[in-house]
Amino acid sequence: MNELAAVREEALGKVAEAEDLATLEALRVAYLGKKGALTGVLKSLGKLPPEERPAAGAAVNAAKEEVQAALEARREALQGAALEAQLAAEAVDITLPGRQGSRGGRHPHAVTMARIVEIFRQAGYAVASGPEVESDYYNFEALNIPAHHPARAMHDTFYLEGREEQAAGDPRWPRLLRTHTSPVQARIMENTQPPIRIICPGKVYRVDSDVTHTPMFHQVEGLVVGEGISMAHLKGTVIEFLRVFFNADDLAVRFRPSYFPFTEPSAEVDVECVHCRGDGCRVCSHTGWLEVMGCGVVHPNVLEMSGIDSERFSGFAFGFGPDRLSMLYYGVDDLRLFYENDLRFLAQFA
Repeated sequence: MNELAAVREEALGKVAEAEDLATLEALRVAYLGKKGALTGVLKSLGKLPPEERPAAGAAVNAAKEEVQAALEARREALQGAALEAQLAAEAVDITLPGRQGSRGGRHPHAVTMARIVEIFRQAGYAVASGPEVESDYYNFEALNIPAHHPARAMHDTFYLEGREEQAAGDPRWPRLLRTHTSPVQARIMENTQPPIRIICPGKVYRVDSDVTHTPMFHQVEGLVVGEGISMAHLKGTVIEFLRVFFNADDLAVRFRPSYFPFTEPSAEVDVECVHCRGDGCRVCSHTGWLEVMGCGVVHPNVLEMSGIDSERFSGFAFGFGPDRLSMLYYGVDDLRLFYENDLRFLAQFA
């Protein structure tokens, strides 16, 4: 009984001094476990005379219950203290101003496209759109690019399946992902009598992918048809647009003779490098010039195929990639950066 009293006092003292739940669990095992001190005292009762065993057993059980109760009380106290500490650490002062969340921004291409559209809207142009899945007729034939024309090889077209329908003479086939937004112009001319003044922004698709090209990219094309429209009107329109877009009233612009099946005459348009202002740098390959678009006077065949009298009406058309203008305007040297959705890159334009 003296040993029992000593073990009991020792257990109660250590339980009262326990500072954490891990220590408390270790004490439970040390005193109440299978090999614990109080369990050992209970096992030693067999050495007592039979008449003393019941009283001794009751005393040991009472000691065990007292230690168990002390353990439970200490555990609740430690858990309560831990909860209070956690609540204090996580306390929120509701009188403080809220945290400002990060704000998103429009994609740089969306900003560029909206800016281009607004420039032309202010000049009196309407915005036209058309299907991205086109027929061969509107993508090529109606634009003076017949089946045997070598210009088709320049477009690297995505054709859709439909060989059986095509062989059966179905006029809807072959179907393809449009390679330019010019089909929109053909559809507008087919259903609208001049005067016409439109721009056609949208997505186009070609089999290509490198630092300056992607399989899907954006294009903006413009079309003006009316009486007396000439190359002079085209040059004035293009030069004014580029100077407004790049915020440079003195921006040098040059036109180089070129060839497109749907315009005659045709020209490529270069602007003075917006980075070095003509001195020569890495962006312009040290030439001082940057190619930005193609343009020309609408070919009479295109007008006639759309039902417009080419003897009475004439027009001009131009086309450019707003993606490329974004690269030049923001000083980005890899077009794919715009489409990789890296927030570190895109956040710079928000």
